[in-house]
Amino acid sequence: MSPSKVCLLIIDPQKDFCEGGALPVTGANKDCERIASMIRKNGRDIDDIQITLDSHYSLSIFHPIWWINKNGDHPGPFTTISEESVLDGTWRAFDKSKQDWSTYYLKMLKSKNRYQLMVWPEHCIIGTPGQTIHTDLLDAVMNWEHKYYGIAPRITKGSNPFTEHYSAVKADVEDPKDPLTRLNENLIKVLKTYDTILIAGEALSHCLANTARDIVEEFNVDQIKKIALLEDATSNVASCEKLGEDFVNEMVGKGMQISKTTTFFK
Repeated sequence: MSPSKVCLLIIDPQKDFCEGGALPVTGANKDCERIASMIRKNGRDIDDIQITLDSHYSLSIFHPIWWINKNGDHPGPFTTISEESVLDGTWRAFDKSKQDWSTYYLKMLKSKNRYQLMVWPEHCIIGTPGQTIHTDLLDAVMNWEHKYYGIAPRITKGSNPFTEHYSAVKADVEDPKDPLTRLNENLIKVLKTYDTILIAGEALSHCLANTARDIVEEFNVDQIKKIALLEDATSNVASCEKLGEDFVNEMVGKGMQISKTTTFFK
C-alpha cells in the first residue's frame, strides 16, 4: 500500500540531458522511460507530479560565451573557472561591466560551499527542442493529467544569466534584482503537504542533488524521512559519480529513503 498522499518530483527530464542531447547524461533515456512506466502503472496512487525544467539563454555565466581569455578566446565546455583564475587574469567576463559581478559570484560560490563554476555546453536553451521533456515521459504525464484531471506544474529555472540554478528551490547565488533566484517558498509549502515525496530525474550529481539538499534545509527531521529517492530513475553526469555518491550518503544519513520505480508501490 502506498501512503495516502504522494508527490512525484521529477527533476529536469529534458531531451538535452538524454542521450543525443546537448549535455547528455548516460542512462537518462532509460531513467525517463522507467518514470513513465511507473506513472502509467500507478497513476491513481500519485496525487501530484511536479516537474522542474532547466530554461536557459545562450548568454549565461555558465556557458562559454560569458568568458574570454587574454586572446579573446572562449573556454571550451567543461572548463572549471575559479575565483583565482579570474583574479590572475586567466579568464574574465566578455563584458567589462559584468566583471565585478563575475568575481563576486565566484567568491560567493566558495563561501556558500556550492559547486565550483563549470562551463557547460549550451543546453536547454528556451524554445529549442532540447528544452522539452523526454517524449515518452511527457506522454505518460499528459495521460495522467487527462485521466485524473490533474495538472503537473512545469517549474522553470535558470533563466537569470547571472547565476547558476542547479536547484529548483533557489539559485546558487541570489541575484538581489531578481526574486526568482530566491527561495521558492511555494514549492516548499506544496511539498510539505505530502506524506511521501518521490524524487527522480537528472542529474543525480547536480540538479537533483542540489534540489534535494535545498529542500532538506527547509524540512525538519520527520519531514526529511518523507523523501524517497528513486535510485533507478536518476543518473550522474559522466566523471561526477563521486558527487552523486556523496549526495546519497549525505541524504540517507539525514533520513532520506531509497526506493525504485518498480518497487515503491508494491
